[in-house]
Amino acid sequence: MLSGVIFKAVGDSRPYPDHGVESTKDWSNVSPRVVQLGDLITTKATLDLRDLLADDSTFYGDLFPHCVEWEGQLYLEDGLHRALRAALAGRPVLHARVLVLD
Repeated sequence: MLSGVIFKAVGDSRPYPDHGVESTKDWSNVSPRVVQLGDLITTKATLDLRDLLADDSTFYGDLFPHCVEWEGQLYLEDGLHRALRAALAGRPVLHARVLVLD
């Protein structure tokens, strides 16, 4: 039901090849940019409400969601709770780190 309303599609896996960028330090080398929520395909179909509602949801992790651009598609790999919070606040965009894979 969220597909097409908030996100482009709701997926439940990572269809792109392993990119090896895993740690917060690795991701910090990827500059954030503005992305449209409606362009994102999720790689998780479920969300733990404790993550969504937690006051400190970004305290222990990266401030920016992590996306992978592959074959012309933009996949939300990490930060589903941040993206959903943005949508619930009426924001159609968010800043995310976007790793571009060839």
